[in-house]
Amino acid sequence: MLFQVYGPDALYQWLGWVLVFAALIGANEIARRSKVGGLVCFVGIPSVLTVYFISIYVGASMGADWALNNPTHTEMNGWFHYAKLYAAVAGCIGFMILKYGWGKLGKVNWFKCFPFIIVAINILIAVASDFESAFRGWGTTFVSSEGVTLMGGWFNVINGTAGLIDIFCMTGWFGIYASKDKQDMLWPDMTWVFILAYDLWNFCYTYNCLPTHSWYCGLALLLAPTFANFLWNKGGWIQNRANTLAIWCMFAQCFPFFLDAKRSRFAVESVNNPNVNLAVSILSLVVNICALAYILWRAKKQGVNPWKQEVFKGTRDFDQAMARAEQPAVAAKA
Repeated sequence: MLFQVYGPDALYQWLGWVLVFAALIGANEIARRSKVGGLVCFVGIPSVLTVYFISIYVGASMGADWALNNPTHTEMNGWFHYAKLYAAVAGCIGFMILKYGWGKLGKVNWFKCFPFIIVAINILIAVASDFESAFRGWGTTFVSSEGVTLMGGWFNVINGTAGLIDIFCMTGWFGIYASKDKQDMLWPDMTWVFILAYDLWNFCYTYNCLPTHSWYCGLALLLAPTFANFLWNKGGWIQNRANTLAIWCMFAQCFPFFLDAKRSRFAVESVNNPNVNLAVSILSLVVNICALAYILWRAKKQGVNPWKQEVFKGTRDFDQAMARAEQPAVAAKA
């Protein structure tokens, strides 16, 4: 078993998972369906939270008890959480610029590669964290600044390598479109091939490095955008992913006790077994290698550059996404 979801709190743990999954899907729908929803979620709320975070750390530096004992300061002070939050928010804002055609950036062709760049940055943040755990806890355990017991070993290196490969599984970097109803930024060439490789890699990352969060951010958070993409928002997976990631990061940063087994009946921890971590990491690496090999095979067969051109044309996922796309979504100015 991957998680400790048994015993007297099992009902609360499963209920918590369902609630988080449903809340993320609902929040994503609010954010994607209107400009107001997107601006409130990814400009208004992050702006308020930035003031809140700065206030906490200024207060803590002055020795104020309210800041020193604030759960955001005591439970979520690692560099990774802030890097992930603001990288995700940046992605959400950039995606809105593209789907609404805002300003000069929303109308130039080169900015279409922004989704690739920001997703690659997000992947590299997690890869750096995996390698950091390997360096700090090789063959043993260590306690993070947030009081979480982590392990380090080959599983971190293996999954970090899978993450680097995953970056090159993103194809058709300039094949970005807005949907006809302007609700979504679409990346049709980001089909199930990348989604599967990414989801397995990212789940493995959370399992390795966020063992107290993985039940939620490794399963519910990953499945919410995937569920939406395959059922009603074809081609919009990366937007779904960015939206739900940013929303989850803001929630977790402000309410970390929800994930604390000492304070919450909803909290779930992984089994923290190095053999399990290694097995999941190997699976992640194998799937990402297979995904990249398949992409390169398709590209060679079609005689195209898989990163400059789209390689999944003619597949069901691609065609269904393109059927939703406005033509052209972003004017191709130099």
